[in-house]
Amino acid sequence: MGMLYVIPTPVGNLEDITLRAVRLLREADFILAEDTRTSAKLMKHLDIQVPMYSHHKFNEHKTVGSLVERIKDCQHHVALISDAGTPGISDPGFLLVRESVRNGVEVQCLPGATAFVPALVSSALPAEKFVFEGFLPQKKGRQTRLNFLKQETRTMIFYESPYRVLKTLTQFAEFFGADRQAAAVREISKIHEECVRGTLESLIEHFTKNEPRGEFVILVGGTEQQRCATDDKEND
Repeated sequence: MGMLYVIPTPVGNLEDITLRAVRLLREADFILAEDTRTSAKLMKHLDIQVPMYSHHKFNEHKTVGSLVERIKDCQHHVALISDAGTPGISDPGFLLVRESVRNGVEVQCLPGATAFVPALVSSALPAEKFVFEGFLPQKKGRQTRLNFLKQETRTMIFYESPYRVLKTLTQFAEFFGADRQAAAVREISKIHEECVRGTLESLIEHFTKNEPRGEFVILVGGTEQQRCATDDKEND
């Protein structure tokens, strides 16, 4: 029986990849990559010469069945990677994992890089309980989702493009309150990594003066956290 390895790749610094990930990439019969051009740079850096094929959100529905059959019938060991981070987390991968499991193909996901964990820890917001929202809907359903999250008690985690950071922060202030504690972390594990902490109002002010650049993780404190912060201020 074949094997599907889900392998995280660095979100920034290439040294963040694990030794096991490098070994399994070298031993794979072929690699499924979100963008072969992007992954080719990593493979070159690691001196890995293994056949690589595209597997992304635009073709995964059409190819997932044949890929699973190939892994199963040919007893191939296949590595699945995305452009950065862990496949399946706001990246292609879920469909292939689900169909592999349904067809008796063993799936192993390696621990490794994903953007929201270091962002959560460095945000200084409570990390023992959190909810990962990823990318919010761009149009349909966006306001409904934000309205639903108004009463969320846990730290909320969102991914966002630099082109929409200010719009998103402004909407968060509208729905959650301008004084809600938050953090915006960008360029994780890269040279220009930055974590801006404060209220939503202060984050809006910061990124109005400083153009948002790089990929962002935005974290917003929950309602219980806000009440605690307010009580602390009143006690002071």
